[in-house]
Amino acid sequence: MTEQQNYKQALYTLVTVFFFWGFIAASNGVFIPFCKTYFEIDQFQSQLVDFAFYGAYYFGALFLFVASNTKGKDIMNSWGYKNGIIYGLLLSALGAVVMFPAIEGAQPGESNIFYYVLGALFIVGLGFSLQQTAANPFAIALGDPEKGAHRLNLAGGVNSFGTTIGPIVIALILFGSTPKSGAELKEMIANQTITLSTVQYLYLAVGGLFLAAAALFYFSKKLPQAKANPEIIKSPKAVGALSMMTLLLVICFYFIFDQYKGTPDNDFILKLSVIGLIVVVGVLLLSNILAKKNQEGWGAMRYPQLVLGMLAIFTYVGVEVTIQSNLGELLKYVTETINGIDYNALGMPAMSDSQIAPLISLYWGGLMIGRWAGAIAVFNPADKWKTWLYIIVPYVAFGVVLFVNYVSGFDVSSLFLFAICIAIQIGGFFLGKEKPALTLKIFGFLGVLAMLIGLFSTGKLALFAFISGGLFCSIMWPCIFALSIQGLGKYTSQGSSFLIMMILGGAIIPPIQGKLADVIGIHPSYWVAVVCFLYLVFFAQRVQGILRNQTV
Repeated sequence: MTEQQNYKQALYTLVTVFFFWGFIAASNGVFIPFCKTYFEIDQFQSQLVDFAFYGAYYFGALFLFVASNTKGKDIMNSWGYKNGIIYGLLLSALGAVVMFPAIEGAQPGESNIFYYVLGALFIVGLGFSLQQTAANPFAIALGDPEKGAHRLNLAGGVNSFGTTIGPIVIALILFGSTPKSGAELKEMIANQTITLSTVQYLYLAVGGLFLAAAALFYFSKKLPQAKANPEIIKSPKAVGALSMMTLLLVICFYFIFDQYKGTPDNDFILKLSVIGLIVVVGVLLLSNILAKKNQEGWGAMRYPQLVLGMLAIFTYVGVEVTIQSNLGELLKYVTETINGIDYNALGMPAMSDSQIAPLISLYWGGLMIGRWAGAIAVFNPADKWKTWLYIIVPYVAFGVVLFVNYVSGFDVSSLFLFAICIAIQIGGFFLGKEKPALTLKIFGFLGVLAMLIGLFSTGKLALFAFISGGLFCSIMWPCIFALSIQGLGKYTSQGSSFLIMMILGGAIIPPIQGKLADVIGIHPSYWVAVVCFLYLVFFAQRVQGILRNQTV
């Protein structure tokens, strides 16, 4: 087998890893409302699925950073990217297998068993953290470096396909091919027609796939370890700040979990959740202020564009996850009953866990639509072709979303109106002119507008406004990343690690909205998303001035 064929085999295997990330992460949108129904927990507790999953990303990245700083060498580099992916896959496989004994014999309403589910998901997320840290540079190393971006876009496209079909597949496995009403689902759970054994065997199958992928990497002996040689710049003050932030977050959530040993005080839990958010923002901003006075020991945190970018990644991941994680409750929660028909907060007939799957799929499909369109510029088409591709590619991706739902037996006619939202996104691409700051500003503003329309309207207008949040989040990651690491020089690698840590936003912001929903209602809780998009607009505007002052 030639070296080029070996690289292709590795790339195809690597693409499956990207698929797993998207499939499992998006499936949480269906798994969260199912857990709430089965375990009879409140909205805040249901959002702890995201807390466990995305919190693991933070702890995994933090561990690698602290260990590398302590030893003075890059831990991932000493392993090699290939081994890093294998270790991550094995760890995720362990988490998937742990799910089986964790929920063995669990009965409906046994909320204490739910925390074992969170433990298993945390282990899966830790594995994903290792995989993600290694997989992106590994994709760059598999062949011509100049085509590395093309390989990453291929992997990203497959990741987005995983996010699109994940909710559909999980809904079919949990609930069957026929959508069930809320009353039917509760009756089936009570009669144990639907049990957690389905979840057990699902995760055993997923664990088997993780092991198979790990074996493909391990037995491909000719594949390179693809080591880099990054300079490790010790930053003890940054380590101290992040460690302090982590300790304070652990304390906050310890007292939150302690509340659920008895009758929880919703106001107290909401306050503690907000304090956790203040801790993240406060520690990062204070670190940058101190670094301005004395830069020694702070590493990349001396750069304001990076610190504000860390908060932007935190906010972006948080809003991307919280919109869809709370969407199930928005569509399920019964606010009134008229002529025997239950209506939700949007004034539409209330949906069940199995009926929301196409809408969760459409939300994540919106991210796929935007990412496919965002990848067009990488291939440098002629201007005439580029214009047409910006119009055609999003609707081709939309067709994929509709087709996946259609072949799964869902009625897709109600999804056609989303085509209008896609047209608005296309307009945003043209206005952004491929400039990261301008594009981020436009899409952040569109996100604010969409959330406000969702808050101040009802029916399908509100529904599609909230779902369009996926469209407007779709291209934010590369924009934020590019702006945040500009001008960092030798600290670029370290700054990138800090940005990856801020996936933590997916662990903090959804529970805050969940508890706010418990206190003021699920519909008005979407003000959280408005605030997040507003910060992203602010970041896009502020970072322009910072980079201009640095003559970057």
